[in-house]
Amino acid sequence: MILADPENAVDIAAFLGRHAESAMFPLNNLATYGMAGGNDYAVSFWTARRAGQITDVLTITDAGMVLPFLPSGDFDAAAVVLKGRQIIGIIGPRDHVRGVEAASGLQAAPCTLNHDEPHFLLSLDRLAVPQGPGELVPLTDAPKDVICGWMRDYELNTLNTPANGVDAEVAQDYRRYVAQGSHMALMDGATPLSMTGFNAALPDIVQIGGVYTPPPLRAHGHARRAVGLHLAQARDRGGTRATLFSASDMAAGAYRAIGFELIGAWTLLLFDGPQHV
Repeated sequence: MILADPENAVDIAAFLGRHAESAMFPLNNLATYGMAGGNDYAVSFWTARRAGQITDVLTITDAGMVLPFLPSGDFDAAAVVLKGRQIIGIIGPRDHVRGVEAASGLQAAPCTLNHDEPHFLLSLDRLAVPQGPGELVPLTDAPKDVICGWMRDYELNTLNTPANGVDAEVAQDYRRYVAQGSHMALMDGATPLSMTGFNAALPDIVQIGGVYTPPPLRAHGHARRAVGLHLAQARDRGGTRATLFSASDMAAGAYRAIGFELIGAWTLLLFDGPQHV
């Protein structure tokens, strides 16, 4: 695999864009943070080509997150790129992540999160927005202490973020969500019911992430209504598709209820501290 120059960004985006539901993180990071560095989410790309055409793209963020999209299955080539690097995790289609993990000798690396999850896709013309209480508002129109408490619980119990770093992570993410307008709250009057977000967004496709309902309010349809309303906004802006991966059977049921269909499996592999390949 060859390190890509910034002038290759258009070709890389075109290749990944043909498979956007499986490459939302690298596409979003490229569009938002670019290849120049200086931000943890900025990206570098390594590409493989056949007959001049891109066949595989390995993305590494400045923070050391690996985002593989390797349809050819040449995971050894990706491992060569990673050799000698410090990486903090691998996220992507299950077979690609597990292939890179094995080729890089990381199967025994300590992890805070090591999940294979169902991967879903929805054509927004099939979206069914559930009825129920509440309307979406920007995060700044919801009580900050409540939202940050929800985010803290999500980090601790869904992402298994170590407790000693969670408050700084929540503060940073809250500022980013507000600045980007990526997350919203479902409010019934003055009462917060649920939170929804896009963890990656392009003009034609969005990726749902950071959905949370507090335990006492679960099983009432609040999350599916929040997600449905958020996707309706994306559809009204011209979006045509939405994708997500699901951390629980309950969440998967909620997503199926608004029209999502299973398309594969996704893996979140987050290491317990940077790992040397």
